[in-house]
Amino acid sequence: MHQSSQHAPLFGDDDDRALSKKSEVRHPVVSFLHLFFRTAALLVYLLYDYYSSHFIACMVTIILLLSCDFWTVKNVSGRLMVGLRWWNQVHEDGTSHWLFEARKPDSLNRTTSAESKIFWLGLIVFPALWVVFVFSVILTFQIKWLAVVVMGVVLQGANLYGYVRCKVRGKSSLSNVAKNYLGAQLLKQVCDVFAILLSS
Repeated sequence: MHQSSQHAPLFGDDDDRALSKKSEVRHPVVSFLHLFFRTAALLVYLLYDYYSSHFIACMVTIILLLSCDFWTVKNVSGRLMVGLRWWNQVHEDGTSHWLFEARKPDSLNRTTSAESKIFWLGLIVFPALWVVFVFSVILTFQIKWLAVVVMGVVLQGANLYGYVRCKVRGKSSLSNVAKNYLGAQLLKQVCDVFAILLSS
């Protein structure tokens, strides 16, 4: 695998709007959605016992919210709120190429400090909470929730990792991390747990 860190035009770069105040939230809907899906998934997980007795429906709702969050953060809020984006490009010969990009510093569409704080706070706090839930589930023997909390860690952790790499401009080797990371095995185990839960 190869990696690249380059300046590329992000959508909105050619916008000629006047520069906003540094403390202003220029993308209120995006900022709201950046926190909405992850907060909603967390609340459904925490309040499950109070409002529902249908575990499968609750689990599917949490997974859908986490998936919407992953897509929104990766494809929209990272670009608009902090000018960063990452993705994996697969070439015709099957080789993978990881790209980590940052908006040009002299761009007219600069980020604001308020949006940057919202973005990074949401990106760091929520995966940490899901990690706490993993330990909580294991310690309290609520194994039926293990797949859900692991999905929370994996999906939100992937975005955190990608954006941290964008921020430091891909200085460390992604291929070494990917080879050592047990993500593929973890995902397989999560799928196996889902299969067991759905069959019971």
